Amino acid sequence: MGINFTILHLELASLYMNTADLLQRALNFEFLTQEEGVFLFHQAKTAELAYVANELRKIQVPSNKVTWQIDRNVNTTNVCIANCKFCNFFRRPGHEESYITDIETYKQKIEETIQLGGDQLLLQGGHHPDLGLAFYSNLFKELKSLYPEVKLHALGPPEIAHVAKLEGISHTEVLKELKASGLDSLPGAGAEILNDRVRRLISKGKCGGQEWLDVMRAAHQLDITTSATMMFGHIETIEERFEHLVWLREVQSEKPAEANGFLAFIPWPFQDDGTLLRRIRGIRNEVSGDEYIRMLALSRIMLPNIKNIQASWLTVGKSVAQLCLHAGANDFGSIMIEENVVSAAGAPHRFTANGIQQAIREAGFEPQLRGQKYNYRELPENLVDQVITY
Repeated sequence: MGINFTILHLELASLYMNTADLLQRALNFEFLTQEEGVFLFHQAKTAELAYVANELRKIQVPSNKVTWQIDRNVNTTNVCIANCKFCNFFRRPGHEESYITDIETYKQKIEETIQLGGDQLLLQGGHHPDLGLAFYSNLFKELKSLYPEVKLHALGPPEIAHVAKLEGISHTEVLKELKASGLDSLPGAGAEILNDRVRRLISKGKCGGQEWLDVMRAAHQLDITTSATMMFGHIETIEERFEHLVWLREVQSEKPAEANGFLAFIPWPFQDDGTLLRRIRGIRNEVSGDEYIRMLALSRIMLPNIKNIQASWLTVGKSVAQLCLHAGANDFGSIMIEENVVSAAGAPHRFTANGIQQAIREAGFEPQLRGQKYNYRELPENLVDQVITY
């Protein structure tokens, strides 16, 4: 009979760990270790985790407001050579469905976004083998010249690493040029799970976990505001989830005092519909609503130096996301006027401007429209209650 090392490890851990003591330390904003986070995941009750995370939220974000946003996810290109096993969006170079978005399409989509009350574009795409720094620099300059008021929340560490590799220059040089060209903030895209065992299996063509973190370090040194993410519930271990959180926390601790660094953290479960991970390896999203709430609460507990925690209604739905507002989340994300990447893997949920505000009120909070840097915005006059789908 084989030894169950996970059970043995937990039994040994219980000899010197105590749930109540760990939760009290969390309430004191102490950094819990990876092992302590794993212990709480397995041993603490959901209600205990939610209570502590909610208390931390009330200290870090003391108002009864839950923020939300109006923005649009526009894809620069769907051409990608990274071959991620969880992505249905990409097309290989030369594919008949491949594209690079032209400026007239950007203009149409930006003008629609402004009409719908939006103030930001989330610009992301694939690892196109022919699109280097000049392409993105020129694109950002043109978009800013046409729409100077629109914020560009653009690319992500894997794309920065890809461009740096194409150009043979450093992450810092790429980021400096993009910031000068109009980049306002850097999303936390492409983190998935930062452990390279996982990345070799699901996203081998992307930068490794440490390079992802190094790109964020460089961004923070340049005072570029960023966010961080975690896509979980596929092939990672629980230990690797908490390793991911500890690494993010360490990078945040290194940022310059005046920089925002990671302004928000967004965890979401893997979406499996039609993906290679499901079709070939039989990996399914089996994250329950309870497990998502636990991970959301533990994110607040493990990341006391990241102020904003966002519930991913797109992937878990309205009811679970509402419960997360009582378990450490203070942000409901965006209505996402357009979103094509996660939706291509089966994320079915949608919100309009009125719908997202009503969901927040139903949960007992006051909805507050925000910008990317969590600045409060007034609701636009004649707010159009519409989501565009393509």
